Amino acid sequence: MDVMEIARPGDLSDIASLGLSLAEAKQVLAAIQREIVGAQARDHAARRPSCRSCGGACHVKDYRQRRLATLFGEVTVRLPRFRCVACDGIESGVDWPSYGRSTPELDQLQAHLSALMTHRTAADVLEQMFPVDAGKDHETLRRHTLTLGEQLRHRPAIAPAKPAAAISVSVDATFIRSCEKGERHLEVTVGNAETDAGGRQVFAAVAGSETDVVALIGRTLDRVGRTRATVLTGFTDGCAGLRLTLTAAGVTKPPILDGFHIAMRLQHLEQTAAALSTDTPARQEAKAVIVAEADRLRWRLWNGKAKDAQASIERIRAVIHHFRGEPDSRRSIAPSRKLWTALLALDGYLVSQADWTVNYAERHRAGLRVGTAITEGTANFLVNRRMNKSQQMRWTRRGADLLLQVRCAVYNGTFGSAFGQRFSPANDTHPTLAAAA
Repeated sequence: MDVMEIARPGDLSDIASLGLSLAEAKQVLAAIQREIVGAQARDHAARRPSCRSCGGACHVKDYRQRRLATLFGEVTVRLPRFRCVACDGIESGVDWPSYGRSTPELDQLQAHLSALMTHRTAADVLEQMFPVDAGKDHETLRRHTLTLGEQLRHRPAIAPAKPAAAISVSVDATFIRSCEKGERHLEVTVGNAETDAGGRQVFAAVAGSETDVVALIGRTLDRVGRTRATVLTGFTDGCAGLRLTLTAAGVTKPPILDGFHIAMRLQHLEQTAAALSTDTPARQEAKAVIVAEADRLRWRLWNGKAKDAQASIERIRAVIHHFRGEPDSRRSIAPSRKLWTALLALDGYLVSQADWTVNYAERHRAGLRVGTAITEGTANFLVNRRMNKSQQMRWTRRGADLLLQVRCAVYNGTFGSAFGQRFSPANDTHPTLAAAA
């Protein structure tokens, strides 16, 4: 079947005339798509169903045309309707979904692009790169994305062939702007599930949405290979609500306070101590004591001696009075006041979280995870890049949650193609073929 005639000059002095142009390639794809669909429709129309009521033979009554949006253009499918000779009943085409107006591939790509960029940008990419005649409006992409997100929300987990001996699951929370009445922000729970073999899956849900966070974590653990014999280790930033969530999801051991959040607080303390004034000999000696005790405090917390950290805090308090009366500048407060505030915050944090600290140095030497810095990165690429940073967006609770389900499926490699994928799916039979973004 001839679908298109293309003429190109043999003179390549103009490099712009080399090969097909994008417009010609789109025309070729659209023409080939129409011919293939037409041939498939003719073969499908030749089938004759049996009557659902009496089982008698059916004959063609008439033909109806169905328009269908595909990735390579809108096509028209000519399908017959049948009438039963015995009972005069009318049957539609054989095994044709009456509700379908677009192909699953187009719906998936629309949702895929909408998960990685704004709906308007995704619609522009589709219009520029593919001969799509229908479904190019950004509202259409948004509806398709939310529809697939609703399906992903209840999709059962597929366990991998090889179970995991140990899984580390970490959870954290971030916030996005809300357009709900009476709310400024929506809380988003994000997390990772990592196996001892290096497999990883991410999950996210908006608090208060229809997505059950506990069930979501359970499905993620099952997807990476949880069994009754699997050792589960949880990590949180110290939030009591997140600890209860992990416990409800089946992580029976007390979650570990991640070393990342402790390190961030210590780093703030050390930076503030380094900025202290040394204009008098007394302040020079006091600053040396504070810097040494801050370093000793880090060593104690890293080696699981959180209860001994109070001694270092008291020594810092004993010499900080030498900086009393240090003046504030016009643009910032005095470093000694910052140090005092940071010290009080760290003291309260360690007192409330001492029961969940461990010997991080021992775990690190054993090759085990000691913190959830990776979860902080997950919150960045999974939530913030699409829903916060440089984008003046406000979200409904339902819309944000469903979009996050699609984004998680894209990054986990369980949604479809490897475009934008970061992690190989746990049940992938060819993990080396999965492309990481």
